[in-house]
Amino acid sequence: MLRLAGFSVALALALLPGGGEALKEGECEVCVSFLEKFHQSLKDGGSSFSSADIEKALTKSCSEAKGKENRFCYYIGATSDAATKIINEVSKPLSYHVPVEKICEKLKKKDSQICELKYDKQLDLSTVDLKKLKVKDLKKILEEWGESCKGCAEKSDFIRKITELMPKYAPAAAGARTDL
Repeated sequence: MLRLAGFSVALALALLPGGGEALKEGECEVCVSFLEKFHQSLKDGGSSFSSADIEKALTKSCSEAKGKENRFCYYIGATSDAATKIINEVSKPLSYHVPVEKICEKLKKKDSQICELKYDKQLDLSTVDLKKLKVKDLKKILEEWGESCKGCAEKSDFIRKITELMPKYAPAAAGARTDL
């Protein structure tokens, strides 16, 4: 009985962060956001919360992730090309319903790169002057939409392609623009 009580105290101390280790506002942005969406999808899908099932679902979610979220998945080993595999550092705590922030704190201790990931600032397509953007930013807009601009050689070609596709991918922005 005494051993069980000692184990319980040790487990509680292991899960609680020490002084100064709690995440600051905006820290581990990608980790917290991705895991919150993932955790919500588990709850909505009625999935069992076994560690193995969570790992499978996480691997599936990561196969569809793009951008910074894909990079996060790579860091935890949930992609096929990942060099390390610390996916169980996510699946086990989630199976015990540990808060996402605590999981990200623990991941930060394992690999600091995880908390250095930040989302790119989103452009307001309804007001931005496409002519003032760099070609790199124009390409990024198309990439986010899952499109490419084959045969585009000049900046004007990219702008034309974006304005052509804007009603499909950003209808609110397309409706707000007067120059289209």
